[in-house]
Amino acid sequence: MTEIPAPPVAKQVPAERTVHGDTVVDEYAWLKDRDDADTVAYLEAENAHTQAATAHTKALQDEIFDEIKSRTLETDLSVPARHHGWWYYTRTLEGSQYPIHCRSRTEPALPADPAEPIVSPADEQVLLDQNELAGDSPYFALGAFDVSPDGRLLAYSTDYDGGEKYTLRFKDLETGATLADEVPGTYYGSAWAGNGSALFYTTVDDAMRPYRVWRHLLGTEAAADVVVHEETDERFFAGVGLTRSEQYVVIELGSQITSETWVLPAGDPRGEFRVVQPREQGVEYSLDHTGDSFFIVHNKDAVDFELVVAPASAPGRESWRPVLPHTPGVRVTGVDAFAGHLVVSMRREGRTELHVMPLADGVPGPGRDIGFDEPVRTVRPGGNPEFDTTVFRLGYASLTTPSSVYDYDVAGGGLTLRKRQPVLGGVDLSAYESVREWALADDGTRIPISLVKRRDTPRDGSAPCVLYGYGAYEASMDPWFSIARLSLLDRGYVFAIAHVRGGGELGRRWYEDGKLLHKRNTFTDFIACGEHLVSAGWTSRDRLAGRGGSAGGLLIGAVANLSAGTFATLVGEVPFVDALNTILDPTMPLTVVEWEEWGNPVDSAEVYAYMKSYSPYENLSARPYPAILATAGLNDPRVGYHEPAKWVARLRATATGDRPLLLKTEMGAGHGGPSGRYDAWRDEAFTLAFIIDTTNPANLA
Repeated sequence: MTEIPAPPVAKQVPAERTVHGDTVVDEYAWLKDRDDADTVAYLEAENAHTQAATAHTKALQDEIFDEIKSRTLETDLSVPARHHGWWYYTRTLEGSQYPIHCRSRTEPALPADPAEPIVSPADEQVLLDQNELAGDSPYFALGAFDVSPDGRLLAYSTDYDGGEKYTLRFKDLETGATLADEVPGTYYGSAWAGNGSALFYTTVDDAMRPYRVWRHLLGTEAAADVVVHEETDERFFAGVGLTRSEQYVVIELGSQITSETWVLPAGDPRGEFRVVQPREQGVEYSLDHTGDSFFIVHNKDAVDFELVVAPASAPGRESWRPVLPHTPGVRVTGVDAFAGHLVVSMRREGRTELHVMPLADGVPGPGRDIGFDEPVRTVRPGGNPEFDTTVFRLGYASLTTPSSVYDYDVAGGGLTLRKRQPVLGGVDLSAYESVREWALADDGTRIPISLVKRRDTPRDGSAPCVLYGYGAYEASMDPWFSIARLSLLDRGYVFAIAHVRGGGELGRRWYEDGKLLHKRNTFTDFIACGEHLVSAGWTSRDRLAGRGGSAGGLLIGAVANLSAGTFATLVGEVPFVDALNTILDPTMPLTVVEWEEWGNPVDSAEVYAYMKSYSPYENLSARPYPAILATAGLNDPRVGYHEPAKWVARLRATATGDRPLLLKTEMGAGHGGPSGRYDAWRDEAFTLAFIIDTTNPANLA
């Protein structure tokens, strides 16, 4: 067996931090300087060490990659979506990293069996081939992809380094020519107005906060673009979009707990935006439009939100009339408005639901839920660009059911399965089963767990297990299907999702009980879920892995310090592990915006002490740690690469024991890791091989 070289040792350069009378020495603060040659050298040394330390898993990595590839229909078509007489869809080709965006006047042939490929139409028009745009670049991401309402023009934007600043361009879809208009440094979100004469877009400030909304008139220089809104409150993001009715351009302004919306008739792109309801601290609302009305979801005196309607001519709160009044425990998350019906998205008993309400002369009638049999599943709106339609498209998946596209007949109530993600290679999906479990937190709260395994995997404590978690921003980790996950399940693994507090699975209170000065609940909930899986016989401590990314990586880092031997392995992907130092620095990307999620440790000694008590980097100690894999992206604008780099450096200097502590940095990518699908599959195969090697090494054979 080849001897693994000793891991790199990061130099220590003591730097003092004094806040609220508390002085702390940070010996790895220098890693924050990406222009320092020593920083790049350290990251490259860590990458070399990680490659050497995992070289013995290379055959397994290749095997898992081949399994993912062989089970995936590489040449495929999405289900076409109709809009203004065109059918829009994407194609993927075997051997190509990225999708191709197409449209046709003729609907692609839908097979009788939704598992079979959709047939590409003869009159196909290629709108954009991402593979051509990517060229030889090691990273590529498409931001905006926005066809004008009249179908003549395409606005699209590109990013070649993962930094999430995009260059906006325009294509004439009738001639195929790329126009001279070019706008650098744009962000997400766009909205056409004036039937293609103007496009609204956003840009970010130095802290990567989208704060300006601009108007670009086609045929003019970017230097002539006009700022139509500048958000000066550093807690707020600005976004822009177009209602499905295409009647209004909408500017949405939001902090973590407050929102405000401005609207402009789309036919008047040079006009003035007007506010729907002035912002009020702690009040959130969003809207959609149909007929003469705005349908608005809000939480004013309604903790789990409710649906109201208001005339578009006078949409302020004094005009709001109830449509679906507040029901405690039923979280209304959004509304999609069409010419003849509404679809309300909600969460009930931890599950996603869709509620359809017909409209008669703009007045909603009694509604009905779209029903599904699987208790552990996810249902949400799909691609629905067409406003005047009697069919609603939705997406469906579970831990055992591949991603599926259904069309729902609004009048008759029937569901038609249009496509189910094919799983090739002779996989028998009936061989897997999904269940819902409940763990008990220290304070008596019941924590839901979604779980999947092969039916023949024993429940006697012998099975290895991966427990996944997130738990922040009210984001819900609803059950999803994964072809890559089959490579774990077929090796006898159990896969589980811990629906911890801080997420939104059980309503707004579930979120509030896992943020600010309640944040530790997120971490202790995850540990409770791990302990439940052990005590209930699903796995054992020496075979249990925890995994999470970004804010879920903070969860993983905190669990590393708080759990006493519950986990054998932990994987933190782009983990927010230096949380306190980052939230203390208002110049860092997104810091001020985050104060309503984590608290403001700059002004509050209580928040400072609380964050210091759980921030992973602050709490490392001289004790054995689980096997740890941390990943980073050098160009990540959300979680700086230096956070996992500092964490691993201090782990190396502090931890005892002989478990591997690895750092893997993408030197040309950002928060999402590799951008091409084959590169992403190889990256996932690497992670799964690390988990298998450190939780069930017998499976390496």
